[in-house]
Amino acid sequence: MLWHSRSSAWSDLKPALSGMRYDEPEDAIEARRTGTTGYPIVDAGMRQLLATGWMHNRVRMITASFLTKDLHVWWPLGARHFLSLLIDGDVASNNHGWQWVAGTGTDASPYFRVFNPVTQGKKFDPDGSYVRRWVPELAHLPGAAAHEPRKSDTGYEGDYPLRIVDHADERREALERYRSARA
Repeated sequence: MLWHSRSSAWSDLKPALSGMRYDEPEDAIEARRTGTTGYPIVDAGMRQLLATGWMHNRVRMITASFLTKDLHVWWPLGARHFLSLLIDGDVASNNHGWQWVAGTGTDASPYFRVFNPVTQGKKFDPDGSYVRRWVPELAHLPGAAAHEPRKSDTGYEGDYPLRIVDHADERREALERYRSARA
């Protein structure tokens, strides 16, 4: 795609969403960068990226969805951050991956895909070992409980942060923004 549409490196491939409204919540953006969002799989991924310069593609999609759809931030901010840290960073793959998640790139059903970080964590890290490895504040929670510290009486004993946003509320907001932009 980048070969045929060079401008898509840093702008939306699909102009249909050019009217999308975005936010720039600095505190929330910083919490995501540092892995302190209160969403264990997001925090584990961002901490792994900071420590190693790499994270699995599934976790890249989860953290990208969180930035673009839970925090309502335009994807290039996340793409630049990833490229500054990834040891396997490639503009075409990275930026078009971000657009795929954001719903502004190549995809048949883009905008309504919003990754639920808790559901994704439980599905792809069912025993919680990935989260406990990168988020030691949750090491005391067994199994999948590491994905939902708020449901445990001891979930916040290790000073893990509370959620910075409510996913269900932000999902509804994201879908409304996409509907409005497409109208």
